[in-house]
Amino acid sequence: MEPGRVIPVLDKGFVRLVDVMGSDQAIVQAARVSYGEGTKTVREDAALIDYLMRHRHTSPFEMVEFKFHVKAPLFVARQWFRHRTASVNEISGRYSVLKEEFYEPKAFRRQARRNKQASEGTLLDEEAMALAKEAEEEAYAAYQALLQKGVAREMARMVLPLSLYTEFYWKQDLHNLFHFLKLRLAPEAQWEIRQYAQAIAEIVKARVPLAWAAFEEHVLHGASLSRTEVLALRGLLTPETYEKALAALGLGGSRLREALEKLFGPLDTPLA
Repeated sequence: MEPGRVIPVLDKGFVRLVDVMGSDQAIVQAARVSYGEGTKTVREDAALIDYLMRHRHTSPFEMVEFKFHVKAPLFVARQWFRHRTASVNEISGRYSVLKEEFYEPKAFRRQARRNKQASEGTLLDEEAMALAKEAEEEAYAAYQALLQKGVAREMARMVLPLSLYTEFYWKQDLHNLFHFLKLRLAPEAQWEIRQYAQAIAEIVKARVPLAWAAFEEHVLHGASLSRTEVLALRGLLTPETYEKALAALGLGGSRLREALEKLFGPLDTPLA
């Protein structure tokens, strides 16, 4: 995906790739400094990147950086900025008069019954939608009235709701970008920020396909186990049955040994 392409998100938002520094080859090149001359083919590059990801050797992934231009509602941006490892520059409400642009969902969601910070299902309530629309219009009218009275922009903006759209530039290295995506693509993340995460994932996957494949395998769709969970699995499985199951899924060689030792500890005998 070339810089400049815009992916629409929500009703008025977007993600735009501004610039990229590095590629899968940059990750491999950085790793070779530590691991020697290294690899010469795409297959070997993929194997090295997979090794780095599954062993959490993160610094080579930091050699790749993405810069995005994002337009999102304020409440999404505030969640976004909790990821404090990026360089961010947001439009200034002290310098500029903010536009009358609000996020207007097609429907509200109900408050989740078992999770105080989550939502579930759909709440079809025209009166609720009208209340939100009215609040936005009244808030922006108050904002304009305060500006006309000479109130400073930095103070007049305090009456505006969190549904107002903002824009920002966001520059992030790939290691921390993967951490962002792991959290914000999760089913428990708020639906709105998941839409932005999906747009960013599309861009990242196109730019670093080998790193993305390793991320999907070991992080996004992987899981870590506690000591108690490992002990429970050891009680249910034998190395032989686990080896057979892994081999049936295509795992072999040193990768198969690694998986077995992850659960059962060092193996005394070589694999068949």
